[in-house]
Order: sequence, then C-alpha cells, then structure tokens
Amino acid sequence: MSIAEMIADHPQVNGDEDPALGRAVRHALFCAAICNSCADADSAEDGDMAQCIRSCSDCSDICTATYRTASRRTAGNVQLIMSMFELCIQACEVCAEECEKHDNAHCRRCATMCRETIADCKKALEFMKKDG
Repeated sequence: MSIAEMIADHPQVNGDEDPALGRAVRHALFCAAICNSCADADSAEDGDMAQCIRSCSDCSDICTATYRTASRRTAGNVQLIMSMFELCIQACEVCAEECEKHDNAHCRRCATMCRETIADCKKALEFMKKDG
C-alpha cells in the first residue's frame, strides 16, 4: 500500500502523484511510532532519561500532526503543510541530537529514523516551493 498513491487518488489531486510528499508523510508516520517507542524504552533505562523522553514524545506528537495534516488534500493549505514540515524537521533535529547522546539500540534507531524524516521533509519542502 502506498501513501503517495492514496494521496494521488484524492479527487482534488487529479492523479498528480507527488512522491516527495508521499515519502515525507510515510516517514513522519514511521517516525511518530519510533519516537513513541523510544520514549517508552527510555523510561525503562537506568539513569536520567527525562530530556530524551521529552524530546521523543514531542517529536512523536509533531510527526503525528505533520503526517495527518500533509496527507489531507481537500482544499489543501499548502502554507500550513510547509509550516508543519518545517516544524517536523526542527522536532526531529532536537530528538536526533538528544538520542545520539545515549548508547543504546533504541536511541540509535530513533536518531536514524529522525534523520531520514528530516531528509524527506526537506525534499518535500523543496518540491512544494518549486510547485508553489
């Protein structure tokens, strides 16, 4: 199942598939889940993981809002979607930097997912700026 194809099937999109948007939405969705899981794993770690839990939780919430907003196409608000991608990038940068401070598998995985999401959100923004 492809998110990009689902978006392209929307009546107001008229079949114009935007692969960059689809990848950014998919990665934001995955990142929301990975960050949520990392925050939970952080709570089981020894030591003070409060900042990591906060960064992961914030990133998860922002990624969720981003994928939900960006996948809606009815009367699409391009400026709002672009703002959400920018906010998602910022949240992922903060989360990745925090997770990279910790030597455990779940934080490494979370940081990698955040970095991938940043890259795809930036590509989607570039496409939207050219198109708009």
